Amino acid sequence: MDNQDIPFLTTVELSELIRTREVSPVEATSAYLDRIEALNFKFNSYLTVCRTEAMAAAEEADYLGPMHGIPVAVKDQIWTKGIRTTVGSRLMADFIPDEDATAIANLKRAGAVLLGKTNLTEFALGGSQRYGLNRNPWNLDRFTGGSSGGSGSATSAFLCSTSLGEDTGGSIRRPAAWCGIVGLRPSWGRVSRYGVAPGSWSMDQVGPISRTVEDAAITLGAIAGHDPRDPYSWDTPVPNYRHALGGDLSGVRVGAIRELIESEIVDPEVRNGIRAAAAVLEELGATVEDVSLPLTVHGGTWPPR
Repeated sequence: MDNQDIPFLTTVELSELIRTREVSPVEATSAYLDRIEALNFKFNSYLTVCRTEAMAAAEEADYLGPMHGIPVAVKDQIWTKGIRTTVGSRLMADFIPDEDATAIANLKRAGAVLLGKTNLTEFALGGSQRYGLNRNPWNLDRFTGGSSGGSGSATSAFLCSTSLGEDTGGSIRRPAAWCGIVGLRPSWGRVSRYGVAPGSWSMDQVGPISRTVEDAAITLGAIAGHDPRDPYSWDTPVPNYRHALGGDLSGVRVGAIRELIESEIVDPEVRNGIRAAAAVLEELGATVEDVSLPLTVHGGTWPPR
């Protein structure tokens, strides 16, 4: 395979080629680093690119499972040992953590390769970007959704195979939606927040931003798990999330929140998309129920965290 084609594979496709030794972790990492060098100036997705560290990790990688040798990007809110973590602020420009966040340590144990740290709004708050505006690959005049916009644009522009963001009030889900990809805010306590610059102890969640649902599933599987350093993490087994993608939703109940779907601020195209998605879920066996939560219209945040 031509190295220039590697970035356009899904994470699952790349994982299989690495498993069968048709592509090496070094080839995959080099392909992404070359693409970052050529195109990051257009999107400003990365604040720090870890070329030396990434190539060294790729050369030392042993097969450990589906994330082995997969080049990933990480929101610059999450601690990375020996690599600066700015949290999007000039005040933190020289902060270099002396340990990895648990999510990063878990990624490394799964065999993933860290390409670099991605752009975000300052302290993951509001809309100010102290290291330059992050641009949407679909239209350079459009924003990426904040605050995990760098991970969103990097994933959408094929500058990483998959990525991590952090979501307090929409900061994984909105960049994923605005950049045309997949974002998952995990259930509270599923992924450790240790080593993540905090916004709200009861709301912060680390999760995947990926190009496909299956890619998000294996990324989540790599970072999830109990961590005694985060007192709110669950001490429960981590399932194989890919096994849940068979398409049978029999017995699953889905709530459709009326106030967030029928609201006048919702674009008609978005509303129709939600209704179409609900219909697909019903075809797969789920029960979709109308739910009323009147106070939700007062609970959103903007700009998103």
